[in-house]
Amino acid sequence: MATYVDGFVLSIPKAKKAEYKKLAREAALVWKKFGALEYKECRANDMSPKGVTFTFPKMAKTKEDEEVWFSYIVFNSRAERNAINKKVMAYFDEKYAGKEMAMPFDMKRFAYGGFVTEVEA
Repeated sequence: MATYVDGFVLSIPKAKKAEYKKLAREAALVWKKFGALEYKECRANDMSPKGVTFTFPKMAKTKEDEEVWFSYIVFNSRAERNAINKKVMAYFDEKYAGKEMAMPFDMKRFAYGGFVTEVEA
């Protein structure tokens, strides 16, 4: 069965890692509650493989005091992703209505894309 994936790459300040993980844990619970199949937050561990010149830190313009995170959410389909994301956004809009929600990272260097799964094993 082909799935649909939302993928993210972002640079998280090392000093805000705990804050980001707290936010991510809440997000994971909400996305899964509304039907996402998987929710992963992955911190970079090996960013200097031999022979690779364009790495995630370079792409994300990661600074010395930051770490690269790669995150993804898996859905059954793009249509289901759209329906789930609509519910998730409504949930967060209601929960945080009237509250200032500062992100623990620079949104200008946040990369996102939706992907059709072509090969699964």
